[in-house]
Amino acid sequence: MIHPRHLLRLLHINHVLVKHGLDELIFATHLFRPLRFFFYMLPWNWARRTDQPRAVRVRLALEELGPIFVKFGQILSTRPDLLPEDIAKELAKLQDQVPPFAGRLARQIVEHAYGKTVAEAFQSFDEQPLASASIAQVHAATLKNGRDVIVKVVRPGIERAIRSDIELLHILAGLAEKYWREARRLRPREVVAEYEKTIFDELDLQREGASASQLRRNFSGSPLLYVPEVFWELTRKNVMVMERIHGIPISDLSALRAANIDFKKLSENGVEIFFTQVFRDSFFHADMHPGNIFVGPDGRYMAVDFGIMGMLSPEDQRYLAGNFLAFFQRDYRRVAELHVESGWVPADTRVEEFEAAIRTVCEPIFQKPLNEISFAHILVRLFQTARRFNMEIQPQLVLLQKTLLNIEGLGRQLYPELDLWQTAKPFLERWMSEQFGVRGWVKNLRRNALEWSVALPEIPTLVHQMLKSKSAPIPVADTHSDLRKLQLELRRSNRRTYRAIAGGSFILSAVILLGTHGENLVMFGSAPLLTWMFGAVGAVVLIFSWPGKDS
Repeated sequence: MIHPRHLLRLLHINHVLVKHGLDELIFATHLFRPLRFFFYMLPWNWARRTDQPRAVRVRLALEELGPIFVKFGQILSTRPDLLPEDIAKELAKLQDQVPPFAGRLARQIVEHAYGKTVAEAFQSFDEQPLASASIAQVHAATLKNGRDVIVKVVRPGIERAIRSDIELLHILAGLAEKYWREARRLRPREVVAEYEKTIFDELDLQREGASASQLRRNFSGSPLLYVPEVFWELTRKNVMVMERIHGIPISDLSALRAANIDFKKLSENGVEIFFTQVFRDSFFHADMHPGNIFVGPDGRYMAVDFGIMGMLSPEDQRYLAGNFLAFFQRDYRRVAELHVESGWVPADTRVEEFEAAIRTVCEPIFQKPLNEISFAHILVRLFQTARRFNMEIQPQLVLLQKTLLNIEGLGRQLYPELDLWQTAKPFLERWMSEQFGVRGWVKNLRRNALEWSVALPEIPTLVHQMLKSKSAPIPVADTHSDLRKLQLELRRSNRRTYRAIAGGSFILSAVILLGTHGENLVMFGSAPLLTWMFGAVGAVVLIFSWPGKDS
């Protein structure tokens, strides 16, 4: 049921759709298809202009509907697995530039958040905004100590407007699922729910500040990326104060040339930044479009706007790295197996059939030179293929796919000959080696050493309780000789159990010592004698606890 307060907005939406020739979308649904004849009889269809493609008309309509729908279109553009390719590409052009709100309102919001005047908080505050977007706008300011900063202020009344339009989008998504045959594949309810979570996260500037601080810490001292500092004492939920950076917009190629920036190195550094965030830190900037990236005088990337961040679990990292490596080795069988093992597709998927579908998609692509292959579009095609095998939507992979599209597109714009695979392959191979080699093993030991050291004293008691609870009833001996044999066997079994406990404890102690001393213990010569002694004693005791080794 549509609430009366939504009717005017819904009428306006329909007016915009008709204006841009998109009323055909409405009459394509199951509900209105019988009325299509009357649709073509409407007077405004007699001279309908068709000189603009459908995708362009969709973008123009979203821009006219306002900032909430612009933001929705931007998020839809990250879902090429759900949308037709032409619409997904066109929506990626949506510009999040909207008219600014009055500077005096920004001043009032800041003063209300701080409980004091702007003059008390800052040395200066410019009411003329530097930039304005759908969620917030940015003002220049100077701190009392003279440092230049930017003050990001959430738009007044934006939360109320978002809630109203989100409610309407939920209603429209429900109607689409009921009357549109494509709804089962596109899952509009899930898309709207994902948008709702994303946009409300962006309203919380403290959350954005925390993300910026984490990314800054991850790249502290790095020659690749600079992240501005957040001033927490002046940051609130609807106001954020951050160091002001001065760089060249990465889209301004002429200014970059004038600054003698090496485009090849810059493009390769962008790829390295992406893979470092994803595989080293499992925390990546998921909105790296050109408007959010600048280049400093030293050629280092400078990032802003941390409202959308992505994270991967260790399992996702391993499967993703394995997929990338298997792809460029053309090991399609392994790609299919990894999708099943990761749970991205159902466990009952026929691996041979999935392998054949992946080969069909990828083989034509690999006929091109490597520097002409789009790494990101291979990922998109893979997800589109996997959808046929009921692949569940993985939000973290969608964000990663979007970021990779941005990074690769940016890199190719800077340096058209960029071979993304040659840049990424050494990084991925090194990461896989560190994860599954000796260094990865030692790293896991160090991570779990404290927990094991706490649990170690409890092991004998736990083993004793287990043996006591699991012991089988003692059979009754018929003769004195049988009783004697049974007693001897029980003694041998007990000795083996005690030796196993002791040997295991020695080995576990060695492992804990090795883990807590760090990676420099990989070579035998640098290891403390006690560590290796514990390990050797534990191994010998375990050997003699094996059946048949009784003394």
